[in-house]
Amino acid sequence: MIALWIAFALLLVPALWLLVLPLRRAGAVARALADDEASERTERQNVAVYRRRLASLEAARDRGEIDAARFDEDRLELERSLLDDTAASTRSPLKAPRAGRWLVPVTMVALVVASASWYRWEGAEGDLALYRLQQQVMADPEASLPRLLERLEAEAARQPDNPNVWRSLFPLYRDSGRLERADHALTRLLALEERSPWLLAELAQLRYFAAGRELTPNVQALVDEALAADPAQPTVLGMLGIEAFESADYETAIDRWRRAIAGMNDAESAEALRQGIRTAQRRLGQTPEAVEGPGLRVRVSLAPELAGRLGADTAVFVVARDAAGELPPLAVARTTLGALPATLTLDDGDAMAPKARLSQVDEARLVARVSASGQADPQPGDLLGRHAAVAVGEHDGDPVELIIDRIVE
Repeated sequence: MIALWIAFALLLVPALWLLVLPLRRAGAVARALADDEASERTERQNVAVYRRRLASLEAARDRGEIDAARFDEDRLELERSLLDDTAASTRSPLKAPRAGRWLVPVTMVALVVASASWYRWEGAEGDLALYRLQQQVMADPEASLPRLLERLEAEAARQPDNPNVWRSLFPLYRDSGRLERADHALTRLLALEERSPWLLAELAQLRYFAAGRELTPNVQALVDEALAADPAQPTVLGMLGIEAFESADYETAIDRWRRAIAGMNDAESAEALRQGIRTAQRRLGQTPEAVEGPGLRVRVSLAPELAGRLGADTAVFVVARDAAGELPPLAVARTTLGALPATLTLDDGDAMAPKARLSQVDEARLVARVSASGQADPQPGDLLGRHAAVAVGEHDGDPVELIIDRIVE
């Protein structure tokens, strides 16, 4: 902040110099005015006019054009006119050049005080302090999330009416799982700013997940308020799509997710909803929407010696992983044991996370597991098949043979 106030002081210097400038010129102006008054050019001109007109009257009298009475009357009128002109040109005495100089320092002080007061009232001193705090934490080699939260919370105590402080705290609270504090930060934002649809949607979504994905009356009230202001609010539509999906209302979920995608600017969130749409389409028995990009065609089959161990409706998970095993599953497809042998296509539409997709790698390992429990995690008694890393390419190649031929111990 010291550098900022120094910059303000440097900007005020020219303004103060302009205020002093008239004083520097006051002496020269006073001398010029005094010389003008001393010269009495106006009075001399008025007297010269009077004399010319009087001479004209005398000449007219001498020629007999006017009589003595008329001459006296016109001369009296000229004399009155000269007196009037002389009286009108009388000036008040000039003041000394130093008169009123006390107003200049008073004006200078008023200018500085007014400028500083205006900035403290209308300026962004609090935001600058917040920015400086964030930069200091980022530059600190021992910086951590708790350290940043501690500094931001101290700043929130210092300037509780600055919405940018709460806007910075909210995502940190949310991403660290501190839902109650995230709720408080959003509530403060709503109190400090207008109840915008975006803030209402964020608060509704936060409370929806905090309530265990339950559309409570409080959440529903926030949803109704947000949709009343913006019927296409994407966060609310995405949340309502999740609610419909978990209620097995897949058609409604697809409709809401498509409307949410239309209003989204976040590519990762939009892709996550597209993945949800494809999953809902599979649940409805529909062909999922096509996805551009490389993928794998896999023909999954069960070894004859394992036939009959589990029921035909047992879930089968087909998973593609990166060769190094450093990323989450790149693609996951699901079918049933009774549908084997089956040829499946794995691509980015089967990704579990936007940042882990088949299109990111050149090779992928394949795992097929028949889950007796129906759970995604391996359990003893599950049937398993593996395939070494294969090249990820176009969908129209020959399928990779993946045989389920062992039992999980």
